[in-house]
Amino acid sequence: MLISNNRQLDVLSDAQAELCALAGRRPSPDFYAAKLARVWGRAANATAYTDLPPWSTAAFRALPPTTRTDLKADPWSYVAVGWQRTAKYYETTGTSGQVTPTPRTVEDIVYNAISVAQAWRGVLADDDRVAILLPSDVVPVADLVVSVSEYLGLPHARLYPFAVGIADYGRVIDLWRTLRPTAVFLAPGVAVQLTRFLKQRNQFDDLRASVRTMMLLGEVSTEALRARLGSWWTAKVYDASYGSTETGTLAATCHRARLHLLTGANYFELATPAGTIEPLRTGARGRLVVTPLNLHARPLLRLDTGDEVALEADCPCGNPAPVITVGGRSTDVLRVHEVPLTIRAVEDLVYGATRATGYLVETDPAGRYVRLLLERDVRAERGSEPGEIDALQETSARELGLRWDVVSFVNSLPSTTKAGGSQKSWKRSNIRVVEPT
Repeated sequence: MLISNNRQLDVLSDAQAELCALAGRRPSPDFYAAKLARVWGRAANATAYTDLPPWSTAAFRALPPTTRTDLKADPWSYVAVGWQRTAKYYETTGTSGQVTPTPRTVEDIVYNAISVAQAWRGVLADDDRVAILLPSDVVPVADLVVSVSEYLGLPHARLYPFAVGIADYGRVIDLWRTLRPTAVFLAPGVAVQLTRFLKQRNQFDDLRASVRTMMLLGEVSTEALRARLGSWWTAKVYDASYGSTETGTLAATCHRARLHLLTGANYFELATPAGTIEPLRTGARGRLVVTPLNLHARPLLRLDTGDEVALEADCPCGNPAPVITVGGRSTDVLRVHEVPLTIRAVEDLVYGATRATGYLVETDPAGRYVRLLLERDVRAERGSEPGEIDALQETSARELGLRWDVVSFVNSLPSTTKAGGSQKSWKRSNIRVVEPT
């Protein structure tokens, strides 16, 4: 988050003043009206929105949602600035299809970092040392954590274990021994793989000793997996944030380990199964629709994220912003034996009923056969596995209405099942379609 001139310093000061003033308060209708009008004006500079009528609340409500399909089909038509205004350039990973180019201005970067930093102040301590096991190339996730660490004044190091030629797990361990991180940012799959690696080398007890906080991001994080990681590392494990390369961060954790929508940086709505778009309300479910309030390089109006979410309120932390549970993309549902499976359902089952450190679902193209492969823990006692399998089948039958055709433990699964958000999508890495024999 390099500030090199007075204009950029003004951006930083304005973002601080605006977002700090909103801390602990619900934004007013007047705040949203003013911010949406400015987004509307910036969007009019993009080819995709050249036919926008003059701003009004009624015009906004009448605007059809922007879909991810629209955005991916012609992403440059949504860009509203030239390269001279661009501070950083990213692309999406392409795990769910074609990559989406994503330029960002100083305003994009600064407002996003400060909104997240305000949320994480209650989680990160002033004496934390931060290890960032997240990708730095192409995607913005590591840059965000670096910007937040710089803003909060926390010493930090990037050490992504898949940076070929620079870092691997051996180099990560060497640096870890020097830094002795107290807060670790990483994807859930990387956390599991790191744990296994350290256990296999009898280094786990030593290296986990300094860690107080684990911040998971880059993939959907399930409560059962967080509990498992917390018991292994004797640390507090958070679902750190939710968002995308296209939108920036949409929600961040509080100290009570619940994701709150960043309502000061985004205007949120819900797309209902009936096809309508409605304001947020407690207890509602639907697809999240967002208009980021501080995007300049690529303003987006009423973007349908495609993510199924559920909303709650009254978090004990005192933050009035809605609590969100993200179920993942609606397109990620897998149907086997006529039962819909989601990442959250499968991972709650695997990590809640067994001591497995990973899983792989195998099914045939028609979904008439399904096998669940479970990766045994490095220190597991194999004698307990039949009982764990029975418990999993009973829980699955009761909660999901599904009995798996086969459940088996294996020593190791492919690294693609746990390589991190930069290299995976759930269906591509934890689901394998096999032809029937």
